[in-house]
Amino acid sequence: MFAYIWPLILVVFSNVMYQICAKGVPNNINPFASLTVTYIVGAISSAAMYFVFNKGGNLFNEFSKLNWAPFIFGFVLVGLEVGWIYVYKAGWQVSTATIVQSSFLAVILIFVGYILYNESLTWNKIVGVTICLIGLIFIQCKS
Repeated sequence: MFAYIWPLILVVFSNVMYQICAKGVPNNINPFASLTVTYIVGAISSAAMYFVFNKGGNLFNEFSKLNWAPFIFGFVLVGLEVGWIYVYKAGWQVSTATIVQSSFLAVILIFVGYILYNESLTWNKIVGVTICLIGLIFIQCKS
């Protein structure tokens, strides 16, 4: 059971820290300069963790197994991260920006799963999408 739960705990914790860091980027720095430091730290950390978890491993041999995904993923991550920095610079609150983004993302990914990965599109999912969209209306309403 722990092997099933711990990755989700890591993702939730990392997402909380991610949002805190994205909101904490100083307003007077160019987001791409900030991300340059972020990716240098990330690259060093990734390489270090590779060797921690793969004693005697050969990182360059691993690179020979790459396909298109990590390269596109790099561009996507830049867009994602600079997008979040600009979301917070635009004045969004942490408590609402992530909910709005996650709701739209969930709705889109239901259809992506159906179209690209032949995942089922059930009535439960359609009702869930509807509830998410109705929830967004309530979240964005000013009282």
